[in-house]
Amino acid sequence: MRTIDAIAEILKREGVEYLPCFPTTPVIEAAAAAGIRPIVCRQERVGVGIADGYSRVTNGRKPGVFAMQYGPGAENAYSGVATAYSDSTPMLLLPLGHPRARQGVFPLFSSMTNYAGVTKYIEQINAADRTTDVMRRAFAALHQGRPGPVMVEIPADIGLEEVSEESFYWGGKIQNTASQGNPRDIEAAAHALCAAQYPVIHAGQGVLAAEATDELVELAELLSAPVMTTLLGKSAFPEVHPLALGSGSGVMSGTLYHFMRRSDLVFGIGASFTKHGMSMNLPPGKTLIQATNDHRDLHKDYEVDHAILGDAKLVLRQMIEACRDIVGETRQNNPAVADEIRSQRDAWLAQWNHKIADDSRPINPYRVIWDFMHTVPPEDAIVTHDSGSPRDQIVPFYRTNGPRTYLGWGKSHGLGTGLGLVIGAKLADPGKMCVNFMGDAAFGMTGLDFETAVRSGIPITTVVLNNSTMAVETHAMETSHDLYKSRDLGGNYADMGRAMGGYAERIEDPAEVSAAFRRAKEKNENGEAVLLEFITSAEIDYSHRRAF
Repeated sequence: MRTIDAIAEILKREGVEYLPCFPTTPVIEAAAAAGIRPIVCRQERVGVGIADGYSRVTNGRKPGVFAMQYGPGAENAYSGVATAYSDSTPMLLLPLGHPRARQGVFPLFSSMTNYAGVTKYIEQINAADRTTDVMRRAFAALHQGRPGPVMVEIPADIGLEEVSEESFYWGGKIQNTASQGNPRDIEAAAHALCAAQYPVIHAGQGVLAAEATDELVELAELLSAPVMTTLLGKSAFPEVHPLALGSGSGVMSGTLYHFMRRSDLVFGIGASFTKHGMSMNLPPGKTLIQATNDHRDLHKDYEVDHAILGDAKLVLRQMIEACRDIVGETRQNNPAVADEIRSQRDAWLAQWNHKIADDSRPINPYRVIWDFMHTVPPEDAIVTHDSGSPRDQIVPFYRTNGPRTYLGWGKSHGLGTGLGLVIGAKLADPGKMCVNFMGDAAFGMTGLDFETAVRSGIPITTVVLNNSTMAVETHAMETSHDLYKSRDLGGNYADMGRAMGGYAERIEDPAEVSAAFRRAKEKNENGEAVLLEFITSAEIDYSHRRAF
């Protein structure tokens, strides 16, 4: 077999079913011949996003894979890979490389050189008979430690060379490995957690990666401790749970703000504690416990009192056992904490009622989000946002119910990322209604890939919040807008959706919001991709942006 055939066979044995891709690369033909379905995107960045969303929903058990040509294909994919790297998504990238005789020649683009800073592991197949070894190391990197994108470059000439029979061997699947925390660290942290008067559990993406939601719920209920999640960890703890505070990012709910400000201890589990514009920075003066599987996160941006290096699921089990030894069952099912959370949430929502129940035109975007929440049960959906206003408007209000029913992202936040993610999510979990919320600016970046969903028979719902402006830039572009109308945007996106072959609606009446989502759900169930364009106001009021 040729190198590309060997790669396709390995992908098949690893359970890969789909290959998001963009020509020209012979990997597409080899994969198709092996029974792996190509999903040809309109733009490489979206193709990377499809693989990214697929990997997030499958948690890397069936890794998303993206293949692209050398030169422009690899160049165009870069921003998508940078997003996956910043969000620690396990996915495999297969760029074609220039033939060996042309490598290193200016101005030919080298994936090996240029992607080194945004991949967890990168290697080139520099001889056909090394294909198995290189792919084994790549899959090992996908399954060990902190997740991240892995890249294998295939030089065009080597891709078509023959692999000797004796050099090809692929055994069983490479399994994840995980380690517990040091028992002494666990004991000290458990005593601090149990002694705290106002603890808050700060759950990050590592809880999702470790599939540790059940353990997280068990610990929270044992201690009657309120739980928040990070943006990337949103859905790691069911936000319909009585102890849920919601997610903290650049914005947060009033409920979370109240509890975090008052807290005396923060237990970060599967959390990097990264200071970032899309992260909720921690208030000073708190006792900090941090458990992570990546030593680079410990003490990175904060002075941590109790550091634990270990897998989130195993560490949580250790903490449950240690805390039960300390407190028994005495704090379990304490209704006072849940009652206070409910009271704080009700008071916060009352402050926003004039927006979430707004009957005026243009439609308030908070009304769109609120009506969606009360039309589609959160356990039946996978939801993601886009950059800018849609992210900041949906994250504090939307309440998840189940791991990976929400895909949060944002540490490297290119406009238009959500469309690829939601296409990949639908491939991974076709039984869910998969919805992305994007603004008109984001649609301008990647909107033509709605046609990819239509053509490929992937029935997603894309929500375009069309306010005809870049509202999030209102204060940043005052002079240029006054002089040249630089924030203004235009377009009828429902017309574009219909022109691309999908089902589309343009909604201007707030009374029709819920009905539009019901119709979209029905169309999705019938196999149709849907675009809903809501004509919205330029809302620039966001929940709790204040620093502590």
